Amino acid sequence: MQQAVHRVVVLALPGVIPFELGIPAKAFGLARDRDRNRLYEVVTCTPDGRPVHTSEDFSITVEHDASVIATADTLIVPAIDDPVGGSDPLPEPVAAALARLRPGTRVVSICTASFVLAAAGLLDGRPATTHWFHAERFRELYPRTPLDPDVLYVDDDDVLTSAGAAAGMDLCLHLIRRDHGSEIANRVARLCVVPPWRDGGQAQYIARPVPAATGSDTAGAREWALGQLHRPIQLAELATQAGMSVRTFSRRFLAETGQTPGQWLTTQRLELARGLLESSDLPVDRVAEHAGFGSASSLRQHLAATIGVSPAAYRRTFQGRQREPAGRHRDPARGPAPVATG
Repeated sequence: MQQAVHRVVVLALPGVIPFELGIPAKAFGLARDRDRNRLYEVVTCTPDGRPVHTSEDFSITVEHDASVIATADTLIVPAIDDPVGGSDPLPEPVAAALARLRPGTRVVSICTASFVLAAAGLLDGRPATTHWFHAERFRELYPRTPLDPDVLYVDDDDVLTSAGAAAGMDLCLHLIRRDHGSEIANRVARLCVVPPWRDGGQAQYIARPVPAATGSDTAGAREWALGQLHRPIQLAELATQAGMSVRTFSRRFLAETGQTPGQWLTTQRLELARGLLESSDLPVDRVAEHAGFGSASSLRQHLAATIGVSPAAYRRTFQGRQREPAGRHRDPARGPAPVATG
């Protein structure tokens, strides 16, 4: 039976940045179930239904005004070019638009749109993030919001905020994973040609130079490793696949992925295990074996350390969702306290 379609309303404000505006439609529009049914309906509006100027040299025209916000299961506000440029941080038309939110609607900001949510009081006392460049000004304006500018996104149940640009895609994939599991989120990521999962707690900005082009990289070794996750993989094997010394491979791998080979392998094993828990009835020890953890105990430890639940609890949550209408669900990967999560 087809699930109920979850409505995502995107509020385009004057000065909206086109890249961030396009992220929700792209990510949620590609999310389909196994019968190819859409899992989300994405509707874009402006405060009054009229065209708005973007941050670039063109305007956008939409089909809806802010009245559709009252029908939203999730409201997403994409980044705006100058979040503190005006004298009024929350112009009346924007305030009126946000006032249409139904209680319990999931609210999401991408990048500098966190200023809009904060000005509306939606982030009072709630953990949040924004683009690191604007963090100091955000703290000055909204001291009641516990800001963490060092993470990609923050999931506080029904209010979620992300950092700049690509972090908005990370957050959308996180929401798809939260609603429908890793299999569907990973498929969307592959279609968008982006990493399927980046931990929300990962640093926004790492001050290291772009590695010099050498004509070689570690992509081939990573592709090979994905087919070998069921068994132990030695660092020397990866280096051999890349045709490098262990020392050179380790340096290049970190520069290209932001992770050590060991960290990356653990992440891939967890992704594989999560997919198997969601989509199969394999016993936990067999899932652990397929994912290369060796034992059910090892899988339990890694899953608990990463998302705070046991394999059995994770499976119950996601396999149960296959029979539920799509809607607002609390993330099973989150503990009881609001934290930055991945």
